[in-house]
Amino acid sequence: MALWAFDGRRRPDFALTPGEGQESVWDYPRPPRCSPDAREVVVRAPGGVLAASTRAIRLLETASPPGFYLPPEDVDTAQLVPAPGRSLCEWKGAAVYWRLANDPAGQPIGWSYPAPHAAFAVIASYFAFYPGRVACFVNDERVASQPGGFYGGWITHDIVGPWKGEPGTGHW
Repeated sequence: MALWAFDGRRRPDFALTPGEGQESVWDYPRPPRCSPDAREVVVRAPGGVLAASTRAIRLLETASPPGFYLPPEDVDTAQLVPAPGRSLCEWKGAAVYWRLANDPAGQPIGWSYPAPHAAFAVIASYFAFYPGRVACFVNDERVASQPGGFYGGWITHDIVGPWKGEPGTGHW
């Protein structure tokens, strides 16, 4: 944490200036903040709709496109099985990964935090998905995936960067 130079209080000189109706990822806080989002969020897998919600929680963190977390009641969990691997977020805690049940050799398409740290209890057992591995939409806009493979941020027309994951951003 001490090495992190940006925390949302000052936009760096290299950050793009947001236009009307846009947000800069450099204005998001560190530590991250959870923000309810009532827009329609749909996740499609090869077998059809995997999730649909108007009760998403956006996770806003400096230098990253928002991650969208969907309540388990809005996810067809019958299409998911646990995937190998775990990771640890300094803010949220231990994540578990999910893959499509009909793709036994498939890579993880999403993750969740079964028991996040107290500050992130609102996303406990909510599902987040990689928009580069399944088709994700916000109000019918197809979401682009955050670069870098590991990150799960959702890039829509209403945010500007640059964001971590691009080449040369490892020090952010």
